[in-house]
Amino acid sequence: MNVKLILKLLGRVELLIAGSMLLPLGVSLLYGESPLPFLTSIAVLLCTCLPLSLMRTGSGFFLRDGFAAVGLIWLLVSVAGALPFYFSGEFSSFTDCLFESASGFTTTGATILADIEACSKGILFWRSLTHWLGGMGVLVLATAIVPSLGIRSHYLTQAESPGPVFSKLVPKQAQTSKILYSIYCVLTLTEVLCLKLAGMPLYDSFIHAFSSAGTGGFSNRNASVGAYGSVAIDLIITVFILLFSLNFAVYFLLLTRKWREALSSDELRFFLLVVTGATILIAIDIAPLYTSIWESLRYSVFQVASIISTTGFATADFVLWPHFSQTILVLLMFCGACAGSTGGGIKCSRVLILLRSIRREIHRVIHPRSVEVVKLDGKVVEEDTLRSISVFVGSYLFIILAATLIISLDDFPFSVSFSSALTCISNVGPGLELVGPTGNFSAFSHLSKIVMSLCMIIGRLEIFPILVLFSRQAWRHT
Repeated sequence: MNVKLILKLLGRVELLIAGSMLLPLGVSLLYGESPLPFLTSIAVLLCTCLPLSLMRTGSGFFLRDGFAAVGLIWLLVSVAGALPFYFSGEFSSFTDCLFESASGFTTTGATILADIEACSKGILFWRSLTHWLGGMGVLVLATAIVPSLGIRSHYLTQAESPGPVFSKLVPKQAQTSKILYSIYCVLTLTEVLCLKLAGMPLYDSFIHAFSSAGTGGFSNRNASVGAYGSVAIDLIITVFILLFSLNFAVYFLLLTRKWREALSSDELRFFLLVVTGATILIAIDIAPLYTSIWESLRYSVFQVASIISTTGFATADFVLWPHFSQTILVLLMFCGACAGSTGGGIKCSRVLILLRSIRREIHRVIHPRSVEVVKLDGKVVEEDTLRSISVFVGSYLFIILAATLIISLDDFPFSVSFSSALTCISNVGPGLELVGPTGNFSAFSHLSKIVMSLCMIIGRLEIFPILVLFSRQAWRHT
């Protein structure tokens, strides 16, 4: 493994994170707050990472190097992102700062803050900006704007991009990254404009647009989006978090006028079917709690969109809803958004392929001599892909159970421990009961917070880039 090249890449990415801190630094100055948390953080990163970025390195960069680099970089980016929180003095421990940073960059949206509105404007801006930076991927951003290091950036993006199958939009990965971020920026700015026109203050508009784009869920209000009590704002955010939940390749196909190919996606149809079905079922179930079916539909569609997109915004406390509705939302946490989006979870494409694989096995039992293949978008899914999906889902469930076991040492009810592990690895944000939409994660021990932070990163990178770091074979021939 080319350790020196990985460290040089780490230095470049950390400098990129340091540069992004200039935006919240400007916000702090604009609102008359102390810029020291960001100035100190930038100075620390410059001193530690500038030498790394200037290292002389050898050639040779392969897939295992890409996976190890992505895993290591995301762990250390979370540490770098925690520095402004720590130097602000608004968090009680560095563990809390690390939890908040990991939650931000992985677009989870879980928080340890009990009183969000007591925090400074600059810190809250940085908190939501981490969602935006992590949503599309820090390495996708790096390959778009950082000069080439002479490495195959395809390996980096393959390790960081969500979904069972990775494909480039155009032959060159750097160009693909620029296209993705162009679409990302346009959608983000469009949401900012829509929210401002709907009556949301400009600062709040940027906060919620960053969180929507990254499908993260950090808000600058204690009551999240529900604090505004606006149907227009609810509708705008609902539309945009669903848009950011779709595979960005769909937008590229639409821009290149390949309408039929874009709209005929099996995953897109499955995603819309799940959203529609869950919305209707929950709206009917919670109808007795509200004055009209339209009101129950309003809260149902927002919560469904928020959970399946793994954004985690809230306009209602679904912990108070009937258990049937809560169960549907938990199932949506498992499902997650589309592959190639900024959302988390197992991904709709994997769920759809698993369902079709089950159907194939049932058919084989009935007709042992038949030959049947699993297809997605009219193309045969290779057996290696089917195997990798099975391994991924098995690993996903195993990590949830292992994390639940460790978190249960804090002696909270099983529903709290399990939903905490699930919401962190699925990058959703809120869980059940204590960690519901109106709760937070401050009551957990340092060990549980570290485990949940690791779960967030594992979930965001879809398990294997982190597991590669613990493999002795990956570090041989360094």
